[in-house]
Parts: sequence; structure tokens; C-alpha cells
Amino acid sequence: MKKAYFNWSSGKDSSLALYKILQQKEYDVQKLITNVNQDYQRVSMHGLHEDLLNAQTESIGIPLEKIYFPAEVTMDLYNQRMKEKTAELKEAGLVNGIFGDIFLEDLRAYRDSKLQEVGITGVYPLWKQDTKELLREFLALGFKTITVCVNAKLLGEEFVGRIIDEDFINELPEGVDVCGENGEFHTFCYDGPIFKKPVEFEIGEKVLKSYTLHKSDDDNCYQDSKKTKKKEEGTTKNYDRSFWYCDLLLKK
Repeated sequence: MKKAYFNWSSGKDSSLALYKILQQKEYDVQKLITNVNQDYQRVSMHGLHEDLLNAQTESIGIPLEKIYFPAEVTMDLYNQRMKEKTAELKEAGLVNGIFGDIFLEDLRAYRDSKLQEVGITGVYPLWKQDTKELLREFLALGFKTITVCVNAKLLGEEFVGRIIDEDFINELPEGVDVCGENGEFHTFCYDGPIFKKPVEFEIGEKVLKSYTLHKSDDDNCYQDSKKTKKKEEGTTKNYDRSFWYCDLLLKK
């Protein structure tokens, strides 16, 4: 089997991608790698607290390694730390990096270009599959997931802290991808066939958070490249700054 690490987000797409990889038995997944906000001890972008991430990956049974970033991270710092970690993984013989991406071409191109610098091959088990079919397969397999962050520009407070089921899918506004592949929402997967036992939690408070960029948009690693790649033609740069978060509390 080919040695690999998995870029673990804690959400549903990562869970389904890992499930498929484990079923194929082509890759030996030796580590899960997750980016964590060092200032708040939460999963980057998702807002999930570290203790839930720890409980989740312990239930999966694959060792977890975290890459810590400050709350305000520049593209240079992001690339530097990712290159250091991937070079370390390559040195350990983990020459394949697995991702749960589905259809964002520019994101995959960015990932692959950075991986090639250190000699790692990107693997994408969900690539170009229909997101509606993927989500229904996910649910049919017995996975359970809850939204922990939603883009407030597209979804209201009622969509955060929601278990994803057929009702959730049917209530999504037109134009919102059912897997949230464009960043519409992020999830926490707490049960399913890759877990030894469910992760038990309670739903905490919901909060709306807005972010201000203190440097140029181009220097922020979360800038939406689709909105900026034609800036030379006068396209207005944009950045989604407001998000609803639902805090999940681990049951001890």
C-alpha cells in the first residue's frame, strides 16, 4: 500500500473521502493533518474547538497532527508552515496527500503546485462527482454531521447548528451547493462507519462574527481567488466577512 496522510477538516467531505480511501485499500493513511487557529484553539474556518477534534480523531483511530496558525495569517506565513509540514511528511515517507475537495479547480491547482515543490502527489477521491449524489451517499452510509459555520451572506442563523438531512437539503436556497463546496457552510461529522463510537456533544451558543482585513486582500490566504484573478480587468475584489458559528460542547 502507498503511504499517505489525510488533510482532515473534521467535516463531512473529509469523512466521506476517508471512508472511500479506506475501502479501496490502495493507501495506508498514517496521519490526519488539521489546521488549527492557535489564538482560539479551534479548527481553521470551521470554528470547532480542539477538544471535539481530538475526540473525533481518537474515535477514528488514526494519529492526528495539527498545524497551528495565528488568527490573522498572511499567505506567506501559511505557505511557509505548510511547506515545512509537507516536507516533514515527505521525509517520513508519506508521499501522497489526500483531500476531500470536489470541484474547485483553482484550489486543486494551488494545492498540487505546492505539493509538487516537495515531491508529494495529491489524491482526490471525491473529485468531479455530483455533490447531490455524494451527500445522499454520505447519509445512506450512516454518517451524521452538523453545520458549525455558515456564510451569513448566503445563509441565515437557522442554518447553523443544523443536522444535515433531507429537510436541510430541501431548504437550502437556490444557488447554494448542497455540499457547501463554495464555502457556503462547514460541518462537523460526529458518527458514521469510520468511527469506533459517536462523538457526543451539546449545542452551545450561536454567534455572528465579522472579520476585517488589516492588510491587502491579496496578502490574506482566505481571499476568494475566483473573485480576484481578473483584477487587472477592473474586477472589484470581494471577501466574505460575516459568518454564523454554532459552538459545540464536548460531553465529558
